[in-house]
Amino acid sequence: MEAGRPVTGMHIGFDLSFTHTEGAWARPGSWTGTDFPDVRLYMELARTAERAGVGLLFFGDGSGIPSTWRGSIAPAVEWGIQWPRHDMSPVIAAMSTVTEHVGFGLTYSSTFMHPFYVARLLNSLDHVTGGRIAFNVVASTRGADAANYGFGELMDHDLRYERMEEFVAVCRALWDSVAPDAIVRDRATGRFADPAKVHPIDHRGRFFTVKGPLASVPSPQHHPLIVQAGNSPRGIAASARFADLVFGFGGHLAAQQRHRKLLDEALLAEGRDPDRVGILWATQVIVGRTTAEARARRDAALAFWNEETVATHLSHNMGYDLATLPESFRLGELRDAVVAANASPAGLVGSLVAEFGAGHTMSRAEFFAHGRSRATGLDHGLAGDPATVADALEENFAATGARGGYMFSSPLAMPSGFADIAELLLPELRRRGSLAPAYPGGTLRENLAV
Repeated sequence: MEAGRPVTGMHIGFDLSFTHTEGAWARPGSWTGTDFPDVRLYMELARTAERAGVGLLFFGDGSGIPSTWRGSIAPAVEWGIQWPRHDMSPVIAAMSTVTEHVGFGLTYSSTFMHPFYVARLLNSLDHVTGGRIAFNVVASTRGADAANYGFGELMDHDLRYERMEEFVAVCRALWDSVAPDAIVRDRATGRFADPAKVHPIDHRGRFFTVKGPLASVPSPQHHPLIVQAGNSPRGIAASARFADLVFGFGGHLAAQQRHRKLLDEALLAEGRDPDRVGILWATQVIVGRTTAEARARRDAALAFWNEETVATHLSHNMGYDLATLPESFRLGELRDAVVAANASPAGLVGSLVAEFGAGHTMSRAEFFAHGRSRATGLDHGLAGDPATVADALEENFAATGARGGYMFSSPLAMPSGFADIAELLLPELRRRGSLAPAYPGGTLRENLAV
């Protein structure tokens, strides 16, 4: 840790994107007495998370049913692979009514959505939550999503990030189009706002034409916290330009250190302070009162995954039909094929290339074995008693720059998998002094500051 840099503890988020998919809904004790998408269970979990000092409750998103594997939605529908997915903005609004401090992350695609709609929605949600909204902006890689928005095929990988950067710039201009002090509300004269402080943005870019201004009152954060997860070179460059907080893949230390190093370099090139931009490492956690209990839970969750469910999950998230995979291939060849399909070169293929090298020859069976680990989260997962998991997190946090923290997911029953993290692991980390202070500020931006 560099001298002079402020020491901060870990920030913690819960990834609630898949509490009802990939077999989680059927595990003993899951969704007891109710079914997805009953908002009451999310409200219950929000209360539990806030008692534990969790900083962010996060929802990823995808609007298409996975269909990349063999060109069919049937396996995803049959087994519930990353399906169903609802727009969680109303759920976030409901969760905010039973909490005061915990923040909420909402995902929208800059590849398909329009910035005026998203800027207006996030402004409204920031009001509803009292300044607790984060916007996770994504460059979509999935053909199933593209088809629902009228795209015959995905645009080029780098072009998606150009569109993302313009998208965020338009959102920011819209949020700034009504100045924070524009609203007068003078009851004596009836004058509501100062027109000199409300102005069009007149944006004309490569992807969007937006007149503006935003027809909304400035929200508590003015700019909702912006989160971005790209870890390709182009994605990291985009993060450095506009992200307040970054998501990263956890579990593979060398890849984490590479991401942190490249992000720091990119931030410096943009004139930004790397010490002020944290990374939340996506990490699956299964915690039990004993390590044996945690591992038994992990093994029970693993039993759901067969070759079809693994292949459906991976093909969808890679944007590449793994049914075309030959019996033997070089990893570099697969990476090139994935890139040629305009899919993401990161993820499983990127991590395997980093680990084994582009020239490494791998069998189809070996690939699916690695893929099973990726699909289940076991490649970046921790399973153990509170002390064991806390030890591993402290070591990893120090080795990856000690800026940011962790985005925990759980493959276990909803809500008990997350409740165990909140009630067993987080008190252990807080006892050790490893966590950032819980809710020191009034907004999510203040509470997640590194």
